Amino acid sequence: MNVKEYAINAGDVFVLPEAVVKVKQLIDDETTCIEDIAEVINYDPAIMSQVLKISNSALYKFPNTITTVSKAIQVIGTGSIYDLVLAYGVSRAFQKISPDVIDLDQYWEQAVSCALLCKYFAEELGLNEPEKLFVCGLLHNLGELVLVKLDPEKASQCAAISSENTPLMLQKKYLGFPYAAISSELLKLWGIPSDIVETVGNTHVSEHKAKTNEDKILQLAYLLARNNINSGYYPIHGDVSEPMYQSLGLDIEAVNNALDFSNLQLMSALALFSPSSLAMF
Repeated sequence: MNVKEYAINAGDVFVLPEAVVKVKQLIDDETTCIEDIAEVINYDPAIMSQVLKISNSALYKFPNTITTVSKAIQVIGTGSIYDLVLAYGVSRAFQKISPDVIDLDQYWEQAVSCALLCKYFAEELGLNEPEKLFVCGLLHNLGELVLVKLDPEKASQCAAISSENTPLMLQKKYLGFPYAAISSELLKLWGIPSDIVETVGNTHVSEHKAKTNEDKILQLAYLLARNNINSGYYPIHGDVSEPMYQSLGLDIEAVNNALDFSNLQLMSALALFSPSSLAMF
């Protein structure tokens, strides 16, 4: 199958919660008010609970407890709320993936690590809605979960990484394209905003020249997360060139600070976004 065929077949298997679609529709409607968005989120107890948990988590460090979805939207913003609802909704859509083909815990550790690194760099650079970069980091490798479901043999082959064979090398060897290409195509099929779709599609610095700071951030975060979670195979700065962070106005100290941040937040963030933690819903 090609990229589009994988995405189309995945779209028939994995379905976003209805609230994710409705929130996006409301945000695109200029006549929508905060109460309209809050009503849709409140109608889905799992998403409502998640929005409140995230709003009161260490990801934000707000001085006062946020007790209502309306207040969360006021404080965080409608766009950022949608990004968080989307991140949770996708995690829930992939909740029932079989753990027999790949190490799912490691998959989500790398995804969340990449997301945290993206958010850290976005905030360091003062970009608007750093949650959007968090979502890009979290969802960049969804193609791997698609393969686990649709083509487990190839997924297993692509998971056999080593110090000589990086994930990207194996994906190109057995598929002819990276998982990020499937991820981007699936997100496009779901009607996810084009800036997220395009950034996810440009995940790999060796495949795409970065067009925006968002591209540069995800490309840097991807390699750092890959190395961080697979430290037995790759040095922490492996394949990270100086221009990758210097072009963002960052130095190696900022890179290391981002790694410290992501490692410190990883376990608590996993509890918010890893599907294994969502089993209760």
